[in-house]
Amino acid sequence: MKILIAGVAGGISQKLALELVARGHQVIGIDVRPWPGAPSSIEMHRVDLRKRAAEDVFRKSRPQAVVHMATVAQLGANIEDRARINLDGTQAVFEHCKNYGVEQCVIVGRHTYYGAASDTALYHRETEPPHALGEFPELADLVAADLFAGAALWQQPRLTTSVLRLCYTLGPLGQGTLASFLKGRAVPMVMGFDPLFQFLHEDDVITALILALEKKVRGVFNVAGPQPLPLSALAHEVGRPVLPLPEPIIRMMLGRFGLPKLAAGALNHIKYPVVIDSSAFKTATGFVHKYDELATARAFKQAFPLR
Repeated sequence: MKILIAGVAGGISQKLALELVARGHQVIGIDVRPWPGAPSSIEMHRVDLRKRAAEDVFRKSRPQAVVHMATVAQLGANIEDRARINLDGTQAVFEHCKNYGVEQCVIVGRHTYYGAASDTALYHRETEPPHALGEFPELADLVAADLFAGAALWQQPRLTTSVLRLCYTLGPLGQGTLASFLKGRAVPMVMGFDPLFQFLHEDDVITALILALEKKVRGVFNVAGPQPLPLSALAHEVGRPVLPLPEPIIRMMLGRFGLPKLAAGALNHIKYPVVIDSSAFKTATGFVHKYDELATARAFKQAFPLR
């Protein structure tokens, strides 16, 4: 199968591309970032997904499937730039899929779509709407991109669309929101709170994405792996001490004194859990995670020891 990966220069995207090539697929990569050392077996195009050059790649290559991983989740990024990339980029993907005969599109979303708040349910299913956007406006563009992708299920019925809301990823690559939060010398916690954190090993993410492609699943799916851990237990497993502080003190200290930088709205995510029910995806694809929560945490610890 001819598969185009948007955002191919990311760490997990690179691993996905290599695994797809190993399985005999033809891979085309699009990214504004370089991929130094990319194998010649992968057709690389360093272009902006929103520009005409990217459309030309779709027109000339005619991929059968697209995996859209070209979104920005970093909360430190300029909010206007994030919105343009996440919304305009997602819109461009679906326009090109429609215009150039793509059969299948896998959209990689995030479980933070549901929002963290004191009055939400512990377990979230795919039918639930997003919450707490008023307190965390930095997530609005990612939520809008997710909803736009979900609308394609009925707007483009000939396109097999899979929207995968992945829980946090963790592993030796050390990329992503959770990994960035755990890389500091200490893990800040809001005094009186110890929320559950759900995460998936980076290699299990690759397995889930390939299953979505191979099984050609259609719909919106939560994707998770082992049982969640309390934040304090997760910090212990990755070899970091916890630093419980009153919330006003944390607000002043974040991004300073070796603590991770977080948006103000992100504090709810270290107070209240966001745990997803992934049973629908497991039923549709047969997905089984390979790495449990302890093996995943230790893989991160080995790659990023406390110094």
